[in-house]
Amino acid sequence: MPSPQVLQPVLKMKVDELFLNWLSDTATQSLLKDYLDIIKSGQHIELSCGDGQDKRSLTFNENNNVASQRNLVEKKPLPLGTPSSPLSASTLPSGSSSNTRVTGPNGRVLRRSVSTKKAQAQVRTQEPVATALSESIPKFYFPQGRPQANINIDSLISKIEKTFSQFPNERATIEDMGKVAKACECPLYWKMPLFCSAGGDRTGFVSVHKLVAMWRKTLQTCHDDASKFVHLLAKPGCNYLEQDDLIPFLQDVVNSHAGLAFLKEAPDFHSRYITTVIQRIFYNANRSWTGKITCSELRKSNFLQNLALLEQEEDVNQLTDFFSYEHFYVIYCKFWELDTDHDLYIDQKDLAQHNDQAISQKMIERLFSGTVTRDRKVHKEGRLSYADFVWFLISEEDKKTDTSIEYWFRCMDLDGDGVLSMYELEYFYEDQCQRLETMAIEPLPFEDCLCQMLDLVKPEVEGKITLRDLKRCKLSHIFFDTFFNIEKYLDHEQKDPFSIIREMETDVQEVTDWEKYAAEEYDILVAEEAANDQCNDAYDNPLSPLGQHISTELGLKRPFFQIPSPHCKLELDEYEYEEDFE
Repeated sequence: MPSPQVLQPVLKMKVDELFLNWLSDTATQSLLKDYLDIIKSGQHIELSCGDGQDKRSLTFNENNNVASQRNLVEKKPLPLGTPSSPLSASTLPSGSSSNTRVTGPNGRVLRRSVSTKKAQAQVRTQEPVATALSESIPKFYFPQGRPQANINIDSLISKIEKTFSQFPNERATIEDMGKVAKACECPLYWKMPLFCSAGGDRTGFVSVHKLVAMWRKTLQTCHDDASKFVHLLAKPGCNYLEQDDLIPFLQDVVNSHAGLAFLKEAPDFHSRYITTVIQRIFYNANRSWTGKITCSELRKSNFLQNLALLEQEEDVNQLTDFFSYEHFYVIYCKFWELDTDHDLYIDQKDLAQHNDQAISQKMIERLFSGTVTRDRKVHKEGRLSYADFVWFLISEEDKKTDTSIEYWFRCMDLDGDGVLSMYELEYFYEDQCQRLETMAIEPLPFEDCLCQMLDLVKPEVEGKITLRDLKRCKLSHIFFDTFFNIEKYLDHEQKDPFSIIREMETDVQEVTDWEKYAAEEYDILVAEEAANDQCNDAYDNPLSPLGQHISTELGLKRPFFQIPSPHCKLELDEYEYEEDFE
């Protein structure tokens, strides 16, 4: 197979092209002809710089044509025929201010098209104007945040030193870092990032000198909360956050937040809650899908605002974007039901059981192809980790967010060309048709379904659906469910068309689809657990292996339901749990 052709620079070709264009110009040819006549006649001509101060005399004769032409090119100002000259194409090299004409060999007078003084004046006036314009453009790119003019670093350092004077030997432990964080004018739960950045994770304490030196450098280089937070948690030399960078910080939240106090007796579940929170942070903030959260991405997300609210809100379940324990409980229970061998990995057969086999087999195969997962075991060993399951479940239950749209678009884009072709849509729809036929439901022909979907999405390019089209479309969830979720597809088919129109007209949702799903599932899990507890008290026979295993693993009777939450307030007398006894 022949080696690919190596690309070569073409700058010389472009320069030659410009030179030939200049040389073929009529004014240029006339100018060169006049110069050639002067050189042949051996006449004396004075050449000088634009300011008329540095004059050089050249005498041309027939014996030094080559040398004279070289000097002409090197020393004289370029004629205006060249693209770089600001004068007209017929202007001769400027001489002294008193010489305004040059006489040719035939007594012909060669006039300059623009006077020397006028040209020099234009040059002088143009140069400072260009400099002034460049200097007047203000700086507009601040990767580390816009510097604040009114910040007094020395005053802030004095406040920190005064706080450290309260501690023995002016050393702060992690228990003291709450006061230090407030002295640094940071939210409370920045205490672990501050502690680790100053070396406290290695020594067990932080001295006033180390923290002051670290924080002074941070204030001088980082000018907003996002850049400070990344600087504190990132590895040395990195300007981004990876998943493992967040573990010590979130472990401190678990250890110290009042709403998670019950987890102190269940250390085995710390890592699983932390894993869930980390995945939700990256799901919302890492819009580039790189696995690295940059300062820019952190600024655009609402994570730091939620982190500040964590200090004020005692009930973590109110912070539904990242820290809700109820959401973690729903995700983990759903995973536990599928993970039959409880090794924290599930295969294609396990995932096919999700939601009564609602997801098509072709989509499950795509999920295990490595398209939307980071764990290499997914593709090599055919196993999906709990972390990847968090992304799957949130994307499956809320297909209206940008991340979920990107998630399912990646799965459906078989060839990775950034466009969903008609072939790819038909590939997934075939599975849906087969499943509908097994349910004794006549499927809609693909051509009719395709027309409906194109009318729904309204792509910019006919016959090609792009990611931009789906993000612009407010009914992307209907589009995706049509091709790989049979249960939700049938629900949409039975729904009132006017309700769909009203849904399109509603721009802002007070509660997201994911929050609705998590609240409903949590209520069901609570009710089932309560019914099983009541039954176990009467018959001493556990009916819920999942709930019993979790309770046994935690060493508590009902540890997951001790969190204050409006979803937990159920009247057991009103709950119909007769089906549990069948």
